[in-house]
Amino acid sequence: MAAMGNNRDRPARAWQRMLSGRRLDLLDPTPMDIEIEDIAHGLAFVARWNGQTRGDHPYSVAEHSLLVEEIFARQNPQAGPRWRLAALLHDAPEYVIGDMISPVKAAIGPNYGDLDIRLTAAIHIRFGLPATLPAAIKRGIKTADKVSAWAEAVQIAGFTEDEANRLFGRPSIGNLSIRLRPPAEVRAAYTARHAALLAEIDALATRGRVSDR
Repeated sequence: MAAMGNNRDRPARAWQRMLSGRRLDLLDPTPMDIEIEDIAHGLAFVARWNGQTRGDHPYSVAEHSLLVEEIFARQNPQAGPRWRLAALLHDAPEYVIGDMISPVKAAIGPNYGDLDIRLTAAIHIRFGLPATLPAAIKRGIKTADKVSAWAEAVQIAGFTEDEANRLFGRPSIGNLSIRLRPPAEVRAAYTARHAALLAEIDALATRGRVSDR
């Protein structure tokens, strides 16, 4: 009986074995158990819009993340590679907790948000970002996220422009084309973009010109 009591007193854990061999505790994630290959693979196979999109391939969170980083860079040309990396990783926790439409997140309550916050902090630390982003950067990424959502809604999710305007606001950036690619291709693109941004960050650090803008 005592052993059973001790088991009940142990902190809850929710382990997942990743393809890299890492074992990630979703309730208490540590940066050392996070690998970009796992993130890229997971996000490439997670469909946005609950899979309710036109086309022969699902529109993945990895593809969405690449677009958000592109939009963020266009809207914030002064932002350095650190913050563009933050934009690329803005939905990274969904590689293990999945993507849920906003009404479902609201129905679940704060538990989903708490998981997202803990995973985001661990992911940021793993790749040299602050656990919590500066407010201005967070707002900029959120704005880019809404622009991407508007384009996705109109181009592939069956929304009218009026419906998308009400939900996401009319975007101030044009010439956005939503791409639908096989998961393996998107996974490779996401990993390559991550590597390119890290290389930019390292180059700036080597030259002593790291910027926190």
